[in-house]
Amino acid sequence: MYILEGNIGVGKSTFLKLIQTNLPEIQILTEPKDNWVNQIYGQSLLENFYKAPKRWAYTLETLAMICRSRDHLREQSNSNKIIMERSIYSGHYCFAINGYKSGFFTPIEWSIYQKWVQFLLEQKCNPPKGFIYLKASPEICLARIKKRNRISEKKITLSYIKQLDQWHEKFLIKKEEVAENIKNVPVLILDCSQDFVQNQENLDKHLYKLNNFIEKTYN
Repeated sequence: MYILEGNIGVGKSTFLKLIQTNLPEIQILTEPKDNWVNQIYGQSLLENFYKAPKRWAYTLETLAMICRSRDHLREQSNSNKIIMERSIYSGHYCFAINGYKSGFFTPIEWSIYQKWVQFLLEQKCNPPKGFIYLKASPEICLARIKKRNRISEKKITLSYIKQLDQWHEKFLIKKEEVAENIKNVPVLILDCSQDFVQNQENLDKHLYKLNNFIEKTYN
């Protein structure tokens, strides 16, 4: 199992669709974001979070943790080549911690959330074979967010994207304050600053690096 990580707007979902088309031997599992984007709970938790983060951070991150850990536990014994979009790791080390540092959690909410995450990360979730980290500047990510024009993302600011960028770097590049069992997990970094949808040459480079990375780390 491999995990695709990256900031909001970097192009994760788009890249996964292109992988599915060009490397059909690799299975794709997209992020279960419908659970917190769509109105299936009578409201969009993601939209609510951007409007009132102190009210909704704990609810949103707890639901995301449940959904991501469920998928992780189901797929970690899968012997096929599979790439999951985002994970319990980035959910915790990037989004939830950023929320905590921003004052969006009460002390008791953070304590409860941490107990669950520590249990899952340290005792239940096996590390992936590798992380695939899509990188682009916060400015480029925000421009792509505005271009896709999702209602739930109207309140996203450049400041927020910059914060998430810093947490992704700390988690995936510096590997600071992360669980011991993922410190040695290899990371493939793909620079997605340039278009890879219309530019076939850029896409081919990414797919070549990805395929090579999986071949080297799969066994």
